[in-house]
Amino acid sequence: MDFGQVIGDMLGDLMTSAQAIEIKIFGTDPKVIHTYSQKVAAIVNGVQGTADVFDGITVAGPSINVHPDFTKLSQYAISPTDFQFQLQCNLEGNVVGNVFDPLQLTPIRLVYPNNNNMSLNSLRNESIFLPNGQRKPFSTFATADLSKGVAELNRENLQNMGIVSARLDNRDLGSTMLEIQNKIKAQLHLPNGYTIEYGGAYAEQQQSFKELALILALSSLLVFTTILFLFKDLRLALIILLVSVLGVAGSYLFLYLTNTPLNVGSYTGIIMIIGIIGENAIFTYSQFLDSINTMTKDHAIIYAISTRLRPKLMTAIGAIIALLPLALGIGTGAQLHQPLAIAVIGGFLAALPLLLIVLPTLLNLLKFKKA
Repeated sequence: MDFGQVIGDMLGDLMTSAQAIEIKIFGTDPKVIHTYSQKVAAIVNGVQGTADVFDGITVAGPSINVHPDFTKLSQYAISPTDFQFQLQCNLEGNVVGNVFDPLQLTPIRLVYPNNNNMSLNSLRNESIFLPNGQRKPFSTFATADLSKGVAELNRENLQNMGIVSARLDNRDLGSTMLEIQNKIKAQLHLPNGYTIEYGGAYAEQQQSFKELALILALSSLLVFTTILFLFKDLRLALIILLVSVLGVAGSYLFLYLTNTPLNVGSYTGIIMIIGIIGENAIFTYSQFLDSINTMTKDHAIIYAISTRLRPKLMTAIGAIIALLPLALGIGTGAQLHQPLAIAVIGGFLAALPLLLIVLPTLLNLLKFKKA
């Protein structure tokens, strides 16, 4: 029994997998796969932070197995396709056309009478039409038996697969998956030809992290290139890039102190912080360049920092106050953006000492020529 929520169900339809934790077991023999699926499910069930663990074994049935006699079929000039078509007409019918409506197509299904009450004995006594119009009993061409039920087969890329799934319960995805991977590696030894892959929200998260890491590197490179073309000073571009990247440490530290997982939202906040700190550093250095022609380097640095102090404080305090309700999870839907708000607030808190202490210290080490 599964109790689902409307929004969760809609998100599950849009995602590759509706469950956060998904472990895929690939192999050749379905029975072996089911055995290891049960073992993996037992391991996952023992990990703190998992709930509703499902071993992926779904028994479908009862079912009717039909074994055609191809010799008899060829003797009466009945192809396997024709035989299957007539058999489907007896059981579930065949779609033979559509009725055009203004809004949709309604299929026309051809089915034999009384198919809803079809039993195994009734199927055996049904007639099969020959090409010349005569009829022969079904038992002439095939045998049928009833099976209690068999486990459904899952395949991916033409490989047999078992899927063990679970959802998260009051724990972040990263640490939960790390513990699951370590326990499976220590307790489970797969035979040759059998492999395990980790999918679900974890696989999507790892893919998103790779893409966001690339975006983070490109944004840092863009900041560096902008400064280099703007001021034509390689050392200055490296200093501002260093200060901007150090601001990421504040975001990570604040995420750690608040026990907030690193996800797509918090990663986006980290990318934003690099641009914000880089922008403030550029304004500070521009103020320094305007002052160095009329005063000494030390006085110019002090003047630039003091002049830009109030805008920096107003920007940081205003942004922190605006993001504080989201960071505290206040309001409808706030939890969705909470990691982003926490990452940005941590970056702003780290930006103040970086821009007021680290940046002027590094600028003081450089030599400047007055215009």
